[in-house]
Amino acid sequence: MNLPEPQSQTFSSLMGDIEKGNIKIPQFQRNFVWSKEKSSKLLDSIVKGYPIGTFIFWKTKEELRTIRNIGSLKLPDTPRGDYTSYVLDGQQRLTSLFASIKGLKVFREDHEEDYAEFYVDLEAEPDEPIVLMDQGDHEHPRIIKLHDLLYGKVKLFGTYPEEHQDKIQIYKDCLNAYQFSSIVIKEATIDVATEIFTRINVSGMPLSVFEIMVAKTFDSAKNFDLAEKYKELIEELETINYETIPESTVLQTISILLTRTRECKKRDILNLKKNDIINIWPEVADAIKCAVEYFRNTYRIPVSRLLPYTALVVPFAYYFHKSGDKPTGESHRYMQDFFWRVSLGGRYSQGMENRLAQDVRKVDKIIKGKQPKYDWSVDTTPDFINENGWFSVGRSYIKALLCILAYHEPKSFLDNGTVRISNDWLKQANSKNYHHFFPKAYLQKAGEDEIFINHIANITIVDDFLNKREIKAQAPSKYMKKFLRTNKELEKCLSTHLIKLNGFGIFDDDYDTFFLERCKMFSRELKKRIIAQDIDRKSSALTADQTTEAEME
Repeated sequence: MNLPEPQSQTFSSLMGDIEKGNIKIPQFQRNFVWSKEKSSKLLDSIVKGYPIGTFIFWKTKEELRTIRNIGSLKLPDTPRGDYTSYVLDGQQRLTSLFASIKGLKVFREDHEEDYAEFYVDLEAEPDEPIVLMDQGDHEHPRIIKLHDLLYGKVKLFGTYPEEHQDKIQIYKDCLNAYQFSSIVIKEATIDVATEIFTRINVSGMPLSVFEIMVAKTFDSAKNFDLAEKYKELIEELETINYETIPESTVLQTISILLTRTRECKKRDILNLKKNDIINIWPEVADAIKCAVEYFRNTYRIPVSRLLPYTALVVPFAYYFHKSGDKPTGESHRYMQDFFWRVSLGGRYSQGMENRLAQDVRKVDKIIKGKQPKYDWSVDTTPDFINENGWFSVGRSYIKALLCILAYHEPKSFLDNGTVRISNDWLKQANSKNYHHFFPKAYLQKAGEDEIFINHIANITIVDDFLNKREIKAQAPSKYMKKFLRTNKELEKCLSTHLIKLNGFGIFDDDYDTFFLERCKMFSRELKKRIIAQDIDRKSSALTADQTTEAEME
């Protein structure tokens, strides 16, 4: 890499380079956020000859995904074969300058701002603001639009008194002759450029790995834009309620498939080759979609927010990519065992990237028809569920048990209709769809301990209407008698919630019996999914105090 080179550039030269497409704002820069007031102060400093800081440019022939437009002006592509100067520091200042000098409209999320409405106060004292963000109470001939000052015709200037015409010329010369300080970094790699950007980023928000990879892999000739490809994938997954798969999971999948050692740490992802990523993308997207469909159809997990870890997509996508087919026979049993061991054992709550690399090697064994050995135990006993089942939707252990409930496609107590589970209501931990079968208020009044009130053994999945209107804080014996009259298949309905109408203490309002029997039901379901190994019999050291990766971010 060449040493950074200090340079200076005139106003007209700097603006001309932007107009010609030689200066670009890379996609990893944040949106233009400066207010008009802040922009007017910048312009005021220039008119007064004050320093405004140094621009830092990365000069390269690498083609990155860039922000094509500034305000309402569509900028041209860099001329073929020319160097592009990407802005590493100073994009807010540069955008303010260009938009205001050209009189552009800048589009915000909910409104637009007219950057043609900057004025120069021709009667301002030197210690007063010369550049104004709006006209205020001033009128012609005291003020002139900034755009007119730079580009107005002689006829316009003739409408001002002679002393004001002198001021117009002075301020025009100040702007055109202003020397902008810049540092140019030539022929650096994308990794060096983004590292420089991260270090000087005044917002204190370092670039995400995904933002770096979007910049690094953009290729207009191959019509590849990682951000757009990810967006298209998520739009497809949204139609089947799996739109919360994060960018990091997609990058981990790419890295696991491309690296010889099956690693997916940040440094491994950043070292991936651009063309390798472009070439493998269709296979990655297909493998992720196959994994998602497998979760939905085989494990009956209807929405992505129920997944104990979204990172589970990675080893399953790896399986589909390597095997070319879905698990069947023994492979099905082994992959099911793997899924529930990861979920119940808090596998990805820490050290996730290392563990993903280890786990795809287990998947390799499964593809060959062999059962992997595990170095963490899983306890499926009712006692363990009793002791570790306190309800928090951020815990992977609880999400795993909610997946068990979802597998049975819970029905409405009222009419046996299917309860709809969606990502929308799963955003909230206090969702009305999580129903305490023995209502909290009822148990609190009876003096029950809070940890056993708010426990997975007491949670069912119901529709919002039922929870608010029909059940409220009534004892189970009371509201169940009502449902016996409206739902002729209530016993069958309750079985989809892992509850039996008789023997669970429902009509005696016996919470102790209900609690213990429900733990047994969960235990039976888990035993169907886990293939017991020696480590499970020797150890029950698992704490089950896991959080999902979403809580850790």
